[in-house]
Amino acid sequence: MDEREFDDFYAASYARLVGQVHAMIGSRDEAEECVQEAFVRAWAHRRRLDRADHPEAWVRTTAHRLAVSRWRRTVLGRRPADRAVSAPVAAPPPSEAHVALVAALGRLPEAQRQALVLHHIADLPVRAVAREVGVPEGTVKARLSRGRAALAALLADDDGLQEGAHHA
Repeated sequence: MDEREFDDFYAASYARLVGQVHAMIGSRDEAEECVQEAFVRAWAHRRRLDRADHPEAWVRTTAHRLAVSRWRRTVLGRRPADRAVSAPVAAPPPSEAHVALVAALGRLPEAQRQALVLHHIADLPVRAVAREVGVPEGTVKARLSRGRAALAALLADDDGLQEGAHHA
């Protein structure tokens, strides 16, 4: 992959990957930082990326692993979270539905959240999700089923709470 091809790959997939990782980890800032770092690593390993069947999956998996690693360092108190040293980027605020969805996803077990995001947001078929996370297809199907049920219950609870708050 030459520089132009890599730039095109970055431009075509950066925003989509940030959205997917954001949905998996719950923090847009963290997702942006991890996806940026994953692209830096992808450039350094572009020969491996050339051989990958799905380069976007490689970057997404790398970004998710970076996020999990950073979370572990922060939560376990080994060191403070890394923060980008740049001016904040102005972006329109997300919709209430998007905020509710990301919050509900954050309350699910990580395996369910990852399966839901990869299948429904990244639009990967079950087989591709199984390959990416390294589990059998049946496991992915079970995670999707349980995750959908839990997500529906969480979103229904949130709707009930919001309606109650409006009437109070």
